[in-house]
Amino acid sequence: MSSIRFDIITIFPKIFDSYFSESIIKRAVQKKKAEIKIHNLRDFSADKKHHKVDDRPFGGGAGMVIQAEPILRAVKKIKPGAKSKIVILSAKGKQFNQKMAYDWSKKYKNIILIFGRYEGIDERVVRILKAKEISVGPYVLTGGELPAMIIVDAVARHIPGVLGKAESLEEKRYGVGVPAYTRPEILKWGKKSYHVPKILLSGNHEKIAKWRQKQRKIKA
Repeated sequence: MSSIRFDIITIFPKIFDSYFSESIIKRAVQKKKAEIKIHNLRDFSADKKHHKVDDRPFGGGAGMVIQAEPILRAVKKIKPGAKSKIVILSAKGKQFNQKMAYDWSKKYKNIILIFGRYEGIDERVVRILKAKEISVGPYVLTGGELPAMIIVDAVARHIPGVLGKAESLEEKRYGVGVPAYTRPEILKWGKKSYHVPKILLSGNHEKIAKWRQKQRKIKA
């Protein structure tokens, strides 16, 4: 029997309750055509008292950046396999479309959806997980919960039997898609060390602004 498991990593797990407990997605889960697991990112925080998962961005600026380590710990617990797809929802990512939804429904048994809030997530997560950055449209939302629901819905409807027939953060001044980094300065994961770009540690705001301008993928 064809089925897909969706793993969603979020700091607001209850947001998904109403949508996934209704209509076609609810029936897909009941018929075991889809399995949806919601993982509270705060459960993977090293801060056992406050369960903090974000920190100030290197280079200055408003907002907070989701740290890499809680996300990496969450994905490690999920244990992605050979037929897993790791997706980071980002406004700078490749445009999600119908063909992609169809292809994923046929190719993967597990889709892991990762996204941020505030100023996004630490850029090193993309490199470490070799994740695919995906956007659901040419606009910016306050978080990735809605895009995650869109992808689950769009992919799940292509699973045979789901429809019943075989016949569906960055701040403006920085620009969308500028890589963001936060503590620690040197992230050690596995046998490698991942460093924050030196320019963001320089304290030279003029050079930082120029660097960010060059990194922009989409104009705000």
